[in-house]
Amino acid sequence: MSFAFFRNLTKPTPSPIEEREHHVAGRTLPLRIVENERARRLTLRIDAGGQSLRITVPPGLRRGEVEKFLDRHQGWLEQRLSKVPERPQVRPGIKIPLHGVPHLIVHEPGKRGTVVLGADETGPTLVVHGDRLHLPRRIADFLKREAKRDIEALVIKHTGAIGRRAKNIRFKDTSSRWGSCTADGSLSFSWRIMMAPAPVINYLVAHEVAHLKEMNHGPKFWKLCEELCPDTERCKAWLKKNGAALQAIQFD
Repeated sequence: MSFAFFRNLTKPTPSPIEEREHHVAGRTLPLRIVENERARRLTLRIDAGGQSLRITVPPGLRRGEVEKFLDRHQGWLEQRLSKVPERPQVRPGIKIPLHGVPHLIVHEPGKRGTVVLGADETGPTLVVHGDRLHLPRRIADFLKREAKRDIEALVIKHTGAIGRRAKNIRFKDTSSRWGSCTADGSLSFSWRIMMAPAPVINYLVAHEVAHLKEMNHGPKFWKLCEELCPDTERCKAWLKKNGAALQAIQFD
């Protein structure tokens, strides 16, 4: 949820030059102010499913300009934060999506700690065995395994189509972006994307693989992205609308 969609990493993420709290909409949220030498304007992002804020600023910008920027966008923040979903804790009895399909979490403690796909009268289920205390971590580990299997296959497919190779593929639980590509060809993906519909997962991989050839978000990049994923616009819109809800789910 931000003024920008995906941001491609060509350098390590800049360190914050200031970290403090900001009061908005009855909340007190952590605020990180980050200086980026490539920035030409201030950008404001709501991170971590509505749990923190980040402002990216051009080099040398006076702090007074940041305060004025925050004041101007206070209404925007209040409006956006009012729409941020609850932060549901992963637990038995709730549903979380897998490939866009809601699955009921069922805890069956009598067996070893595994996660099994199933179904009952309510529809698809995620049956989690073992100690209740470890249930959130086991579901997170399950999503990581799903991501490794499916995303690595999609990377092979799309890199083959453009004649480029990825240096490596990493999976993280990032709060500010769904994927990234570094200048040396390393791809990173949030394993939470496995909760999105399959076409959206494909779009994310196509997006980052396209950066192996076009390290920008110019016309050539979007043309290549459309070639790899003809459904780019619809999937991009879905993730922009629904991504915050996926980021809000707590696995700890």
